[in-house]
Amino acid sequence: MSQLHIEIDRLEHPLDVVERLASLRDWIFDRAEADEMSVSVSGKWADYHISFTWIEDVEALHVACAFDLKVPDRRRQDVLQLISRINEQLWVGHFDLWSGENVVMFRHALLLAGGADPTQGQCETMLRVAVEACERYFQSFQFVMWAGKSAKDALDAVLFETEGEA
Repeated sequence: MSQLHIEIDRLEHPLDVVERLASLRDWIFDRAEADEMSVSVSGKWADYHISFTWIEDVEALHVACAFDLKVPDRRRQDVLQLISRINEQLWVGHFDLWSGENVVMFRHALLLAGGADPTQGQCETMLRVAVEACERYFQSFQFVMWAGKSAKDALDAVLFETEGEA
């Protein structure tokens, strides 16, 4: 099956929208290449390193959000089991273990097929969803890696919600 290649003229590069958003929000960012951009965001549990990448072949704006939490080899299987359980909870995006660096990251992509342009709202939502997912599940990775908890126990602990007031 041969691949059909169609030239699309865009009004602006999709990462231009992300760059403008980062400037407006006073976020620390770096755009060293035309198709790649990184943004740094401080969260409650960690500093998040967010990479936006434009993938021309599939017309997708990809976001990857990583945090400084290197998985020791002895805990790799437990973390992979936790990732599987977390991903069952997610409606948008997913967590991966980047095997080259043994780093956990959240990933998601916005498809812009046919020359669609991303909006500022879409880009902001991609970043927000990535950071919120990392914030919500960060402690579960800590519980598995450093406290020796099972994936189920770690996930139960972070998903436990209280109601009312004491």
